[in-house]
Amino acid sequence: MLELIPIQRTAAENLLFAQHPDCEPGLSMTIEFFEKVGYVPPWIGYFVRLGDELVGSAAFKGKPNGGEVEIAYGVFPRYQNKGIGGELCRSLVRLAQETDPAIIVTARTLPEMNYSSRLLQRNGFVCLGTVWDEDDGGVWEWQYAGANK
Repeated sequence: MLELIPIQRTAAENLLFAQHPDCEPGLSMTIEFFEKVGYVPPWIGYFVRLGDELVGSAAFKGKPNGGEVEIAYGVFPRYQNKGIGGELCRSLVRLAQETDPAIIVTARTLPEMNYSSRLLQRNGFVCLGTVWDEDDGGVWEWQYAGANK
């Protein structure tokens, strides 16, 4: 079973991750993001452990806004294509719904059918169309519609 391990607010509190070659690149970016949007658990970033291994990262892109929260996640290269991405997605949806059952969970992908968009479809998300993202330009926005959709 996957375990979400919270990324703490400061670099000094994340020494374990700072020394891990797969975690280090995203760690400073996540801490900078916290400084910009705030550090409001559980709406934070996580590294993900499976057994004794760190296998990826998962995050809420800030606290809910207007009743919605966006998720993002990634699997470290050597653990890809093993179903972990789907588990990460489901873990974030579950955490959001346990925290606030009324929350609407969203995600964004490149505007094309690819691994990420198919993963979201398999996990109960529907594509709402193209939206403008200030960092990524035109992207597809997805909304969680439930496990049986």
